[in-house]
Amino acid sequence: MASYSPPLRDMRFVYHELMGCDALTDLPGYEEFTPDLIDPILEEAGKLCADILAPLNRSGDEEGCRLENGVVYTPAGFREAYKLFREGGWTAISCDPDYGGQGLPAAVNVLVEEMICSANLSFGMYPGLSHGAYRALAAHGSEELKRVYLPRLVDGTWTGTMCLTEPHCGTDLGLLRTKAVPQEDGSHRITGTKIFISAGEHDLAENIVHLVLARLPDAPKGSGGISLFLVPKLLPDAEGDPGPRNAVQCASLEHKMGIKASSTCVLNFDEATGWLIGAPHKGLSAMFTMMNAARLAVGVQGLGLAEAAYQGSVAYARERLQGRALSSAKAHDQPADPIIVHPDIRRMLLLQRATVEGCRAMAVWVAKGLDEQERHPDPAVRAESEDFVALMTPVVKALFTDLGFESANLGMQVLGGHGYIREHGMEQHVRDTRIAQIYEGTNGVQALDLVGRKLGAHGGRYLRQFFHPVSAYVERHAGNASMAPFVGPLGKAFGRLQQATAQVAQKGLADPDEAGAAATDYLRLFGLTAMAYLWARMAETAMERAEAGDPDGFYAAKIATARFFMERMLPQSGALFSQVMAGGASMMEFDEAAF
Repeated sequence: MASYSPPLRDMRFVYHELMGCDALTDLPGYEEFTPDLIDPILEEAGKLCADILAPLNRSGDEEGCRLENGVVYTPAGFREAYKLFREGGWTAISCDPDYGGQGLPAAVNVLVEEMICSANLSFGMYPGLSHGAYRALAAHGSEELKRVYLPRLVDGTWTGTMCLTEPHCGTDLGLLRTKAVPQEDGSHRITGTKIFISAGEHDLAENIVHLVLARLPDAPKGSGGISLFLVPKLLPDAEGDPGPRNAVQCASLEHKMGIKASSTCVLNFDEATGWLIGAPHKGLSAMFTMMNAARLAVGVQGLGLAEAAYQGSVAYARERLQGRALSSAKAHDQPADPIIVHPDIRRMLLLQRATVEGCRAMAVWVAKGLDEQERHPDPAVRAESEDFVALMTPVVKALFTDLGFESANLGMQVLGGHGYIREHGMEQHVRDTRIAQIYEGTNGVQALDLVGRKLGAHGGRYLRQFFHPVSAYVERHAGNASMAPFVGPLGKAFGRLQQATAQVAQKGLADPDEAGAAATDYLRLFGLTAMAYLWARMAETAMERAEAGDPDGFYAAKIATARFFMERMLPQSGALFSQVMAGGASMMEFDEAAF
């Protein structure tokens, strides 16, 4: 049976020591969030995840959700767990205090989200979607809508969804057909079908708030004619309490490969009552507030499951006895050595470890940017942070979920035949993490976003928020012998990334297919270079801290993992560089009839 232990020591290292997030107390509204408050919050979140959510993960997967007479029932234990989750204030930790939130930094919230995803991703989908709906409504809703809906989304008594996809349109939302007809009272009648709606119907909350993309009668064609509407499952009465049922029904549940305890619904809207959010025909920009938050959150799903897979792999590798070490027997009192002595097992474990710790550092790095974007008193700093978050969002979503799936598959390989059966939980991690590469925009779409929208935006302004600090770091440490094993490889990868960026920009302007052909490899090159920068910084921080003592060996292990990353993972940047520079002719000139 798989178990989960919150990685609090590494989380504290990243938050306090590496990223210096204690300085967030200088931002307006964050003054009280000192380490004395942050650390207990992380500890309590860890207890909730380990003791309440993780034990429901396998049973929830095996039982799944069921639909009876239009009502979706979640697996046994989920309602009680959600009640504890909500009453503990976990739905509100990063929400605005004006609506009942606790107002914690995003850099804290991302660590709590990671633990939830590690423990029980299916459960985490319900509050996760709600938080996205909260952010979109808070940014674009009218004061009246915010007054009624935000406090209930914040306290978790109501949950939220995002309703974009239709049977005939997914990524290309300009094709959607759902209609919205204005009414004399200012409301609209929403009619259409939405599919793949996570948490679209369930029994955890009093009400569900659907954010629905639809077209007004006078809407222009394409994505420029989409509006965003709030459509509650139950229509609030004069006091804001749930009233009569709205004309929205769950027609069916999707039968999925993974996240089976998350209700993925087909929703039919039959002249359901809804209210416009934001301006007419500007729904896509409003929805992107939710989608960008969701893309970062999905990246954290990949991180969370990579951590869970790593923990399961290490536990098994310590206990499983098979063969003897190639050099000489290690466990002389046992009939065989534990498999952790074998080089290939150690290779896989270190790939998982370097992935998890590198992604965690990047997640907090980007989340800190979100905090500065929203709270910093200097408009210039806010603008720079906004550029940084925009640049890194597709990288986080695609890189973390690709690596999360790879980590889960490595875990299955470590466990061998036992990884392929349910007992140890590894096969569930593989199934659960696979969807993260698909939803909220496939990873191919994230790569196109990076090369098509972010690279050339505002004359390359976004890129400066990454390229300048990395360049300065490499230059600053060029003569530091102790940092050479880390800064040397980083400098080479960064040089490749710079050349690849120029290649993609130049060829992409002349032929968009060239940019598209390079996009996925370029994003991975970008992501690995970003991780190399963070691993160099982690090694530097660990070396400095170890001088004051390292009784538990934490800093030594951090430095050793950084070395592994530089020697065994970062060399991929050379192959990726060659692939980007090769251009797209070999794929675009291939005869379509030959496929």
